[in-house]
Amino acid sequence: MVALLSLSQTDRLKPVKAGFATWHIGALSALLLLSSCGSSSQKTTQRVPEPSVAAVVNRLSPDQQQKYDYFFLEATRQKSKGSFDVAFELYQHCLDIDPNAASSLSEISQYYFYLKQPEKGLACMEKAVQNAPDNYWYHQTLASLYQQQGNTQKAIEAFERMSNQFPERQDPLMALIDLYNQTKDYPKVIQTLDRFEKINGKNEQISMEKFRIYLLMDDHKKAFNEIESLANEYPNDMRYLCVLGDVYLNNGKPKEAYATYQKVLSIEPGNPQVQVSLAGYYEQTGQTKLYEQQIDSVLLNKKVDNEIKVDIMRQMIVNSQQGGKDSTRIIPLFQRMMEGEQEDTQIPMLYVQYLLAKGMEKESVPVLKQIIELTPENVPARLQLLSYSIKKNDYEEAIKICEPALEVTPEAIEFYFYLGLSYYQAERVDDALAVFKKGLTHVTSTSDKKMVSDFYSMMGDIYHTKEQNNMAFAAYDSALVYNPENNGALNNYAYFLSVEKTNLDKAEEMSYRTIKAEPNNDTFLDTYAWILFIKGKYSEAKIYIEDAMKKGGDKSDVVTEHCGDILYMAGSKDEALKYWIKASEMGSKSKTLKKKIEQKKYIAE
Repeated sequence: MVALLSLSQTDRLKPVKAGFATWHIGALSALLLLSSCGSSSQKTTQRVPEPSVAAVVNRLSPDQQQKYDYFFLEATRQKSKGSFDVAFELYQHCLDIDPNAASSLSEISQYYFYLKQPEKGLACMEKAVQNAPDNYWYHQTLASLYQQQGNTQKAIEAFERMSNQFPERQDPLMALIDLYNQTKDYPKVIQTLDRFEKINGKNEQISMEKFRIYLLMDDHKKAFNEIESLANEYPNDMRYLCVLGDVYLNNGKPKEAYATYQKVLSIEPGNPQVQVSLAGYYEQTGQTKLYEQQIDSVLLNKKVDNEIKVDIMRQMIVNSQQGGKDSTRIIPLFQRMMEGEQEDTQIPMLYVQYLLAKGMEKESVPVLKQIIELTPENVPARLQLLSYSIKKNDYEEAIKICEPALEVTPEAIEFYFYLGLSYYQAERVDDALAVFKKGLTHVTSTSDKKMVSDFYSMMGDIYHTKEQNNMAFAAYDSALVYNPENNGALNNYAYFLSVEKTNLDKAEEMSYRTIKAEPNNDTFLDTYAWILFIKGKYSEAKIYIEDAMKKGGDKSDVVTEHCGDILYMAGSKDEALKYWIKASEMGSKSKTLKKKIEQKKYIAE
């Protein structure tokens, strides 16, 4: 602990900033973690040394030591505040007091690297290691600097010294393995792996790495001996025997591989790992029928991890597509796998993806339902199931899908929207409005703005059916705030304004935007024509209503009646009567249509 200073002492020891401005270090905030000096390819873990006053020999008088302690701690405080220019000056002042102080040398080294003076930075770090030889973190930082600068030989020497001086540390050995691999010094890699193995014991990762290195050295005997010794080290663990068999198989020794697999089966007949390995053996040796039988056995084996099964099925799908084969083998396999109880959704989800890719949407429905039973919170699966119901216009089914979703995934606003839409289609208008309002309470800054706009647009439609026009227009305004290009909201807003014969200029401007965006939309063309009609622009209205009729409006009794109204006011009275009669035959519920036909003239509602 640093001794407390008297008031007179602290006054006397206040740092002075004179002369430091020439360094221009103001942007040092990105620096000053020792890990920034390490190599990105190195596996060792960087760590900032604890602030301390380290020295091999105490060369300072008590008064000097007290000054050093004060300035060092003040520098550390300034650094933590982000005042890096002040901290740099204080570390320099520390070195004026004690040029050999490893703590300040280590700290100021970082500044020199930031100032693009790597020679000074490296010299300071080397001196810090020299003066504090027992500090592991100084050694590690120096070794990392050598590695970062591409001085591989010095980095190797530094990590070798660390591995000898700090034998309980594994990081230096891991760094050496990487460095010797980079320099292709394979005997040294083996030597270092042996040292690592003495600390950690024999394991699969080390043995496989030694196997790889021995192969690079063209020493196949030692390579296979390494894996064999691993299997012998753990005779009761069949996993290592399977690894040995796989190594034989993948390196041109199929007979030895098969014998090893049979040995596993003689000890553990139901071992799932060897079942998978045997499938690979049959495939590699061209025994197609046995391979298919073995794959079936693996896929139906409950002991085999689903991740392995999914990988196998994905590869089979790829092979099937590349070979131009149909799904006669893939789908029955999926069906048989689905017969058993599923532990997770990996296989069902892959099955659904395959069915959808094949255009078999209907067949995917029972699988999707099974997925939702397993994981009710599975939003993608529920949305996929919902999309099928919406496409069929089965809104009752959509309601059944959406209602539980609000309980298990209340943050997913999509389900509020589609539930509200389904209620609306089922003429449950009040329920729809309530759901839309509830959904809006879950909107956040990250919510899809277009969907939020659609919420308000639907609410506008509902308010209008309830003859609450002010509420409807406010909802449309909100919809256009979230998405100014919401053409549905623009069209309905414009049309209802025209019906109310209010704000017609605004209505015309909004409607025009929709036909510019979708010039072939008969509904939008009809709205624009009708607004022009209400404004008395009959010739223009005639152009757009005729276009609407050509684009599909002739299938709508409303558009057809509008066509008659506009033609009448544009002077084509006989043609208007024909369209009124046609609209009546189409089942129009217009209050004035019958009078128009009887009196053969336009009558406003």
